[in-house]
Amino acid sequence: CIFTTAKQDYAKKVLDVLDPKKKLIRLCLSQQDCLCAHGCYWKDLTRLGRDLAKTVALDHIIQGFPAQADNWISVPRWWGDPRDEELLHLAPLLGQLGQVVRTREMGRGWVP
Repeated sequence: CIFTTAKQDYAKKVLDVLDPKKKLIRLCLSQQDCLCAHGCYWKDLTRLGRDLAKTVALDHIIQGFPAQADNWISVPRWWGDPRDEELLHLAPLLGQLGQVVRTREMGRGWVP
């Protein structure tokens, strides 16, 4: 999922770069999906309709969603450089987080 405080046309351009074949990213939220308070747009992860205990957000600023600060992982701002590999460096961490969630679910009777 992509969730940006930018306008929808920008979000679609980012989506086209990150997932040109439309196979990885199923949801794209933009400014129109944010909360607006005092002229600032805020990302509210509850709008994703997902269990926040299983949700991680990557962003360069935490101000995007202060109510869900525990779900936030700081990443450098992306400037459109096709050689940027920051997300690839996070893959091991994200994989470990996925294993923790699955382990917790199994402890509650979850069946894969």
